[in-house]
Amino acid sequence: MAADHLAVDLAVTVRHDGHDGIADDLAAPEGLTGWVRAHAGVLAADLEPAGGAAGFTADAAALAAAVEVRTAVRALFARAVLPGPPSAADAGRLPSAAQAADRLNAAAARVPYAPRLDWPHDAAPTAGRTVAGAPSAADLVAAALARHAIAFLTGPDRERLRACPAPRCVRYFVKEHARQEWCKPSCGNRARVARHHARHRATAAQRAAAAAPDAGGATGGDGGGGGGASGAHGGTDLAREA
Repeated sequence: MAADHLAVDLAVTVRHDGHDGIADDLAAPEGLTGWVRAHAGVLAADLEPAGGAAGFTADAAALAAAVEVRTAVRALFARAVLPGPPSAADAGRLPSAAQAADRLNAAAARVPYAPRLDWPHDAAPTAGRTVAGAPSAADLVAAALARHAIAFLTGPDRERLRACPAPRCVRYFVKEHARQEWCKPSCGNRARVARHHARHRATAAQRAAAAAPDAGGATGGDGGGGGGASGAHGGTDLAREA
């Protein structure tokens, strides 16, 4: 995954569990540990002050910081996909886009950086950066994830961001080509099966309605006949009295 798509990968740690529920890959510190290590190549420079991403171990504070950034990212993704619908996992549970932007900016500012010049005697000069102070692992994780999210949201791929419309899917994805509708082929298969069953149910309902007798009309006819018979009896009685 490209570095500027790290925010998408963070967002989809909330996913469909394969049944009828939602799974959270960051439900515990161990989940964040595995996720960061799986993205060590992207996060190496960001987490260098903590010993690097490959040996990173999350604690409760780092997990809380990462989940807070993820919530802000998903809120801003919901805005980015407008006028399309957001992910079904987020209905009524996200901060406003303005609040999410404030949280993202605050997270990015948890680790201030200063530019640094590196110029070895036998090589060309390069620009680096120096971390001010001694930030905690939670600060480093929050700032790194927030900065990657800002890079994505201000980059060209934001316009290709979509919420997968497949039944039960809650993932976001970046469209790779104009005809892509789903985050992955299995979601497309599930959507086609769902449409097939919906058409089958609609057809069955129409056939059942067409085959049903007109119970209301039959009752009305009987009622009319009964009324006529009563009228006839009434006329006979009057004739006898006369």
